[in-house]
Amino acid sequence: IYNMKNKRYLFVGILIVCLGNLFSAYAQKQILPDFHADPSAHYWDGKYWIYPSTDEPGSTTWRQMKRWHCYSSEDLSQWKCEGEIFSLDKVSWASEAAFAPDAMKWKGKYYFFFPAQFQIGVAVSDKPNGSFKDTLGKPLIKADECPGGRSFDPCIFIDTDSVPYLYYGGGGAVAVVRLKDNLLEKDSEVIKLPLKDYAEGIWVHKRNGLYYFTYPNHYKDAEGNIKQLLVYSTSTSPLGPFVYRGAFFDNKSRNSHHSIIEIKGKWYLFYHIQGPSPYERRVCVDYLEYNADGTIKEVKMTKDGIEPLK
Repeated sequence: IYNMKNKRYLFVGILIVCLGNLFSAYAQKQILPDFHADPSAHYWDGKYWIYPSTDEPGSTTWRQMKRWHCYSSEDLSQWKCEGEIFSLDKVSWASEAAFAPDAMKWKGKYYFFFPAQFQIGVAVSDKPNGSFKDTLGKPLIKADECPGGRSFDPCIFIDTDSVPYLYYGGGGAVAVVRLKDNLLEKDSEVIKLPLKDYAEGIWVHKRNGLYYFTYPNHYKDAEGNIKQLLVYSTSTSPLGPFVYRGAFFDNKSRNSHHSIIEIKGKWYLFYHIQGPSPYERRVCVDYLEYNADGTIKEVKMTKDGIEPLK
């Protein structure tokens, strides 16, 4: 009887720990409706915008990702769904893998950089909420134009000198190409960037003259499950060389695509967490801070998130 009781207590204890680990990620304050991930956050036209990827309810694989929405807000708290802005139904050269997108307002138009079937296209609209049109009708970046043989997770970055760079990854490698002023044509050869511990996804931002390259790496947790931490490298140039700075965020999830923006002197980290299913993800946001030497402080997930902007 003693052994049976101990086994029962042990089982209950393990169950409590497992549920605690599950809800430690799931209980964060969700800012967008179910189910979205890979938030690309921006500010233009007097509003804040998020361009995420879309997980379908009941998804069990990334192959079910087919479309994109966007959301707008005036205070970072209440988010309005602007509807579906683009989908693979509007793409003639791809039928699956509608992963993390990015967007840019440039010279009065809106550019939506999207991955599809491990290639990258660009759609254009006169409005931030679309609808967007696949202007090129073909990939801007082909699969073999990334050293890893797969091209996805685009990040469009326009430097303070108005030079646009398109960063993207695939197959454990990251690459960059300079774009022409119309954002629809390459203006340089593809350059491979030797970023330490790079796994997928990348976000580039600039602060006090320093370029920050933030991206997920891969690691195994105590149970042997593959998870991701956000790590970063810095450079005084958009093309490197890079100084590896280490990890700054753990979302306790299978993957960790994100974006970082500055709003009224404060910095924000937009990210996703996974729910009971790793393919039904939720978008969250927390504050990001820097040390006096420019390094990023560790970001902790909070259940309350951020304060609404006044």
